[in-house]
Amino acid sequence: MWSKKYLSADHLAGFDKYKYTCVDTSWFSSYIMHPFWNWIVKFVPPYVAPNLITFSGFMLTVFNYILIGYYDYYFHVANGTEGYVIPRWVLIVAGINVFVAYTLDGIDGKQARKTGTSTPLGELFDHGLDSYSSIFIMIYLFSLFGTNDLPAVRMHFITYCVYLNFYLTHFEKYNTNVLFLPYAYDYVMWSCSFTLLIAGIFGPKLFVTPIFGITPTVYVELIMYVSGSLTSHPVIAWNIYKYDMKYKLLSTFFGYPLKLMQQFICRSYRDKTGKMRPMIELFRPLYPVFGLFAVSTIWLFLSPNDIMAVDPRMFIMVTGTIFSNISCRLIVAQMSDTRTDGWNSQLWIYLFAVLICIFPFPLFGYQRLTLVVEKYILYTLVGILSIQHFHYGYSVVSEMCQHFGIKCFTIKPKQSARDKNGEAMQFV
Repeated sequence: MWSKKYLSADHLAGFDKYKYTCVDTSWFSSYIMHPFWNWIVKFVPPYVAPNLITFSGFMLTVFNYILIGYYDYYFHVANGTEGYVIPRWVLIVAGINVFVAYTLDGIDGKQARKTGTSTPLGELFDHGLDSYSSIFIMIYLFSLFGTNDLPAVRMHFITYCVYLNFYLTHFEKYNTNVLFLPYAYDYVMWSCSFTLLIAGIFGPKLFVTPIFGITPTVYVELIMYVSGSLTSHPVIAWNIYKYDMKYKLLSTFFGYPLKLMQQFICRSYRDKTGKMRPMIELFRPLYPVFGLFAVSTIWLFLSPNDIMAVDPRMFIMVTGTIFSNISCRLIVAQMSDTRTDGWNSQLWIYLFAVLICIFPFPLFGYQRLTLVVEKYILYTLVGILSIQHFHYGYSVVSEMCQHFGIKCFTIKPKQSARDKNGEAMQFV
């Protein structure tokens, strides 16, 4: 298992020809954050590898996850449950860590260009870890709302809203060759950091206090769903391309965001600048994500012991790990210009486990699946899928390092900034 190779000759050949292209339409990022990051990166020593910066930011999100989870594993603090308290310093530290991680994510590419060490590995490493970070950051906020205001079912759908917002950006790039940087990303990171700091200063109960008779949880949900629908531009753009009248109607309400959406996928088909895939191939990256949503939703509603309500943290970790694996494989495919997977091997394991959990044993004269057994299956899934995903990531990084003759976390002396074709890589 540990010697398994995940990258084919076609993958590696595609990485050799890869050119990074992105469009950042966020004025906040362009006029505030990038100047700030340009200033910060001046203080980073030239011997610090960009991937080390990326990994450090990721580990801060993991640290936050463990720290908050230690005090509020079941999201009971906001419920006012006796014996559950998050020290305010924990939330303040978490808020600072989110901002630092966000800053490190903004300067890793700048450090790569400064040191002349830009490679496709940097982008893959960055976005691959981002797919996992998206899980942790959302879980922080669940501790501020609690399970009374935010039951497990609603956590489930919010989680998938976050997944889609991340995934659809890479779905777009898979079909257009252009990475459209979501304009909402900067606001989300600032909001998460600010929210945790406010909760640390004034106490987490602030976020369960009704405003005009409605709890903040509802406002956050509405913002996420509305903003998510506007930033899910790849799928919407395809619908616009197929149904022009629908575009005219939607643009009346949403205007500029939809024009941006049309600009990328629709124009790529009109001007023949994208991959020009047939419809079934264009939507191929979405099949495993929708499969994950279907299987996890079935388990959520048909679990004999209401397993997500019992342990929402581990339930989300299972779906998040599979989602990250799906995302990483899509990123590899888009960067190497190869065909992405129409399904994911981890989904077979997940599906098999879920079928066992929801199987109607009493109909065949057997005892209903107990909570202990279902929790054991859940925790086993977390362990197996996490190890498998780690192996995939470790192997892909190792194979790319070997192919490009580089090291992941150190800078070789006289390492060139140019790829094998002699053209400078660009990575933001």
